[in-house]
Amino acid sequence: MMAQSKVMGELALPTVLIVDDDRVSRTVLAELLQGECRILMAKDGLSALQRVRDDPSICLLLLDISMPGMSGYEVLQMLYANPRTAHIGVVIISGQVQEAHEEKGLLLGAIDYIFKPIRPAIVRVRIRNHLRMIAQRKELERLASRDGLTGIANRRSFDESLALVCQLAARRQEALGLAMVDVDYFKQYNDLYGHPAGDDALRRIAQVVAGFARRPYDIAARYGGEEFVLLLPSVPDLEILMERLRTDVLALALPHAGSDVGKVVSISIGAAQVEAGNRIKPERLLEEADTLLYKAKQRGRNCVVSGTVLTDSGYGPLS
Repeated sequence: MMAQSKVMGELALPTVLIVDDDRVSRTVLAELLQGECRILMAKDGLSALQRVRDDPSICLLLLDISMPGMSGYEVLQMLYANPRTAHIGVVIISGQVQEAHEEKGLLLGAIDYIFKPIRPAIVRVRIRNHLRMIAQRKELERLASRDGLTGIANRRSFDESLALVCQLAARRQEALGLAMVDVDYFKQYNDLYGHPAGDDALRRIAQVVAGFARRPYDIAARYGGEEFVLLLPSVPDLEILMERLRTDVLALALPHAGSDVGKVVSISIGAAQVEAGNRIKPERLLEEADTLLYKAKQRGRNCVVSGTVLTDSGYGPLS
C-alpha cells in the first residue's frame, strides 16, 4: 500500500526533464528540485526529444545550450515546431552568459534564461513559479474544455478532438463510431418542471452518456442545448451499445408528463459508423450522425437509428 501511494504521489507531481551533458549539473538540479516535481534526466538533445515523445506528462524542460551533437537551441526549435510538444515550457540553464545568447533563447520561445553557475535558492524559486504558472494554465485549459452545466467536454473540445480521432482511426485502420443523442421533448420538460429541474436532468443524463466513454480516445460531450455526442473508436457494434445507452437513460426514471413517447425522460440517437480501413472527413461523419438522429425523431423518438458511412457515397443501414 505504501509503495502504491508513493507511485500515485509521484504521478501527481509535475514532470520536469533536465537536459545537460554534464552529469554534475544534472545531479545538482535534481537534488535542488527533490520533492518539488517528478524528475527525468537526459544527457543530450536526441535523447531529450525521445523522452518527450515517450512521456506526455513532461511539462517543463531545464535545458543546457552547449551539448554535443545537437545544441539546446536546436532542441528548442524542434519542440516548438511540433504541435504535440509546443505546449512544453523550456527554461534554459547555460554557462553562455552573453546577452546575444539569452536573447536568442528567449526569441526561440524559452520562458526563462538562467546563467551558470546557478544560485540554488533563486533557481528553486524561479522554477517553482514557472511550475505554478504551468499548472494554472492547464487548469484554465481544462475548464475551457468543460461544459459548465454538466461537467463533461463541451462542443469546442469535441470539435478540436474530432479531426484528430478520425485521423488516428484511419491510420490504425480501426472502425469509428459517432453517435448524436437528443433528449426527447426537452422543451416541454422545461415548461412543465422548470429550468432548475431541466438542468438537473441534463446533468444526470450527461453522466450516463459519459459512462460510455471510458477508453483514452473515447469522447463524450455536450454538443449544445439538450444534445450530446459520443465519439467511439474501434467499437464492434455501435448499435447495440447505443441501445444500452437509451435504456440506461430510461432507467433514470425521470418523470416526464409532457412526453409523447412515454412517462419518463427518453432519448433519440443517430449512430454513424465508419468501418475499419475506411477514411472519412470529420464534417461528413458528423453530418451522417445528424441525419440518422433526424430519422430517429421521424420514427417516433425514443429509438436508435444506425448506419454505416461509406467512403464513396451515402451510408448503408446496419439493420
